[in-house]
Amino acid sequence: MIGRADATRGEVPVAFVRITPQARATLTESDLVAWCREHMAVYKVPEIHFVEEFPLTATGKVKKDALLPLLQRV
Repeated sequence: MIGRADATRGEVPVAFVRITPQARATLTESDLVAWCREHMAVYKVPEIHFVEEFPLTATGKVKKDALLPLLQRV
């Protein structure tokens, strides 16, 4: 999860989610947002973006700075 700058809230959470192709057929980003709204505080509900693969460093950690350009496309 990373933060995206927002003019009114300062920063909003953004979650990048990787799911199996089988689950992708039945689960949508809006389904996950609906679940979050039921189980989380309003200010913690993230924007959800599905990704095929996570960009990783040589040690296997997620490169969060490489996910930022994905927000530009949305």
